[in-house]
This record gives sequence, structure tokens and C-alpha cells, in this order.
Amino acid sequence: MIRRFLRNYLPRHTNRANQALHLVGVPLAFFVAPAFWIEGFAWYYVLGCFTGGYLLQFAGHAIEGNDAGEVVFVKKSLGMRYTEYAAARPSSSPSETSTDSNSAG
Repeated sequence: MIRRFLRNYLPRHTNRANQALHLVGVPLAFFVAPAFWIEGFAWYYVLGCFTGGYLLQFAGHAIEGNDAGEVVFVKKSLGMRYTEYAAARPSSSPSETSTDSNSAG
């Protein structure tokens, strides 16, 4: 399960800026925000951490040149075009090669 996750995750996060933004954004959204909620911080701190963390991650994917995983899921579900991997990046598995043909720009 972890290997499958890494095979998908690593090729989508190769840009150093994207990695740095995720290094801050993921803990902010998924660890700090829940910790603030549990500790009884005001709702706007919790919402700010969660939203800010996600915005950092989306900014990283914009720099990388691909859609964030949540965006890929929604677009794929709606039959829309998406960019799972940045241009000139190999897909993580042979079955996902057709995904790149669905990519936008």
C-alpha cells in the first residue's frame, strides 16, 4: 500500500518548490488544524490552518504543472480533462499511460 502511494506521489512532486510547499502545507492542514480544534482554538484559526495548508499544496501543484490529487479525482469523475503528471514526466504505472492523453495543456 505504501509502495503504491509512493509510486503515484513521487512523480507528481518532483519540483523543489512544490516539495517545500507540501512540507509546510500538509502538516498545517492535517496536523495543526486538527490539533487546534482539539485544543479548543477559535474556529477561524482551525479554518485558517486547514485552508492555508491546502492553498500551499495547490500552489505547489501549479508550480509543478499538474493538478492536485483532489482535482484529478473530481475532473476524472466528471469526465473532464486533467493533468496528473507534469509535462515530460513518466506515469507511475503502465496502466496510467492513457491518463496523460486526457491531460490538458
